[in-house]
Amino acid sequence: MRRALTKVACMAAVTALWGAAAPAGAQVAVRAGTLHTMAGPAIQDGVVLVGADGKIQAVGPAASVRIPDGVRVLEAAVVTPGLVDAHTVVGLAGWLNQSHDQDQLERSNAIQPELRAFDAYNPRDELVSWVRRLGVTTMHTGHGPGALMSGQTMVVKTWGNGVSDALVDSVAMVAMTLGPEVSANYAGRPGTRSRGVALVRAEFIKAQEYKTRRAADGSEPLARDLKLETLVRVLDGEVPALITANRATEILAALRLQKEFGFRLVLDGAAESYLLVDEIRAAGVPVVIHPTMARHGGSMENATLETARTLIEAGIPVSFQSGFEGYVPKTRVLLFEGAMAAAYGVPVEEALASMTIRPARLLGLERRVGSLEVGKDGDLVLFSGDPMEHLTQVCAVVIEGSVVSEGCL
Repeated sequence: MRRALTKVACMAAVTALWGAAAPAGAQVAVRAGTLHTMAGPAIQDGVVLVGADGKIQAVGPAASVRIPDGVRVLEAAVVTPGLVDAHTVVGLAGWLNQSHDQDQLERSNAIQPELRAFDAYNPRDELVSWVRRLGVTTMHTGHGPGALMSGQTMVVKTWGNGVSDALVDSVAMVAMTLGPEVSANYAGRPGTRSRGVALVRAEFIKAQEYKTRRAADGSEPLARDLKLETLVRVLDGEVPALITANRATEILAALRLQKEFGFRLVLDGAAESYLLVDEIRAAGVPVVIHPTMARHGGSMENATLETARTLIEAGIPVSFQSGFEGYVPKTRVLLFEGAMAAAYGVPVEEALASMTIRPARLLGLERRVGSLEVGKDGDLVLFSGDPMEHLTQVCAVVIEGSVVSEGCL
């Protein structure tokens, strides 16, 4: 088996006939030299069976998981769950980098939480297939950083011809940004950091008052306000606030807002979070860490490649993101983020967890994606070798039992 795996390490997939008497309806079987289930220790010479319904039917060592006759078998040196990108703008920010395919940031107003990502998402953009070929099967995407409140995010699978095909969660979080980048995008407004935080606080207070008025008895119905309705969902804990904050100043401001209004907070970027480990841990706030591929200037000038290790060692939940790239192809490579974290001290299993099960938990989808367990979606990535090695290639991607990508990349 090991010799065969070496021989086909860079093949997209191979078909074979194995064993007999396996669960009825198995659609595809994946056999791996090393199988990272993210639900326990890695399995050597492991097998995953995915049924016709797209759900995992069996996981375990090849000696204990029998594959039925006629089922397509894919082989690879290493197999992991499908990667989960904790924050990106793919599908709103398109491949071409032209005005007609750049919907990740609406520049008419710095406060627009009512904007819905799924109204603009394009699952057929080439950038979606590009990240899919690199192992990303689930994305948390939508309106990006750069506005005080830029809009709602969503969760999708990286396939489908229409948004309904890809959709997992239509409203995942509300994206917000604190820092000077906002004023740069809106002709100098709102101005200083304190002015920006004050405007965000004012909108939350308006939402509190709106909620009170809406609950009160009255003869005249209250006119609907989509902006305030969205913020009420945040205040009620139904939808988290995803706040991009890189400087320690902005991170502390986000933590104060969370404490004042009691909403669920996810810190995004957090370039200087290594300076505030105790405060973030005490607040119980997860971090979607800044991409290491980002340019370390401006509010990210004090970013360090050791932040992931520092936060993980402190017990803070960390997820990796591809984030946003100002140039083509508009996003970074999620696998590179994990590999860089591993190179700077994060154990490989921890790095894999921050691209699979941790972001799944962050998004409330741990019962569906993020690990290879019976009953979960059959999302898998087949690698030619160690996923953290530079020369390793993605040789096939499976989403809900369908082979959606073949050919080493």
